[in-house]
Amino acid sequence: MKLLICIDDTDNLESRGTGAVAEGIKDLITENGFGRCIFTTRHQLLLHKDIPYTSHNSSMCFECDIKDDIYSAVEKAATEYLRRESAEGSDPGICIAKRREELNEAVLVEFGLRAKRQLLTKEDAYSIAAHADVYLKEVGGTGQGVIGALAGVGLRLDGNDGEVKGGVDQFRKGETYTVEQLLSNRAIEAVYDGKLNSLAGDQAVFITWKAKPVIVNKRPVMVVAWDEEAQIWRSMYKKEMRAFGDECTYKKACQAFTFDVEEELVDDDERSCLNCRYRRWTDKSFSCGYIG
Repeated sequence: MKLLICIDDTDNLESRGTGAVAEGIKDLITENGFGRCIFTTRHQLLLHKDIPYTSHNSSMCFECDIKDDIYSAVEKAATEYLRRESAEGSDPGICIAKRREELNEAVLVEFGLRAKRQLLTKEDAYSIAAHADVYLKEVGGTGQGVIGALAGVGLRLDGNDGEVKGGVDQFRKGETYTVEQLLSNRAIEAVYDGKLNSLAGDQAVFITWKAKPVIVNKRPVMVVAWDEEAQIWRSMYKKEMRAFGDECTYKKACQAFTFDVEEELVDDDERSCLNCRYRRWTDKSFSCGYIG
């Protein structure tokens, strides 16, 4: 049985992050012989003054493959681990979805996409979880983290949102590798430019920050940018990568797109979040101001 497990709102400003807690749950599953887990993805949700979050309002999701008859043990162990390891003052939530034929993926994906651009409530989350028949549980504080936990599952199912936590350590900052070398690691399934065109195997890529895949069409891929001055492809910086990921998701599903005034248009691609009236710049990227 394949599961998607997502957690949110586990930390405070002094504690370890939600990603580290997710890795702890993965270790627990592996060490207890429950099954095998694959990479964790970080999913950015709406930044808004009415949403309490520690730093970036992101949830962490991973997939695991377990034996059918131990699901209850995994659910209990993961929930109790989250309860123990969440920081004081946090509002943790966990969502577990069984990847089965009858899973209503569409309603979960829609919720995840809405969570990137709208204010949602716990009541909204529980209603969708009941409709989709997935496990959703708050384990401390206000339990507000159930919103992000459910949204993260939906975004992972969508397959066009998020970045792989940690990146690929084999490829070091400040070094240059060919595309062929990058693809030798199974954590990178393709190398694309910003228009999602594949790069040839002999093309060189300079690692500026991390070799950090993002999720495109349900695959972990590395997206690179052309450095005009150095005349070489380079890995994206964190700010660029997150802006790229947000843009892909918003653009795909947003029904609220409205052209901004002419003097505020900044992108050659007309139907772009960068040209939308609801786009709001932040110190790291941009967010969507549409509340509806």
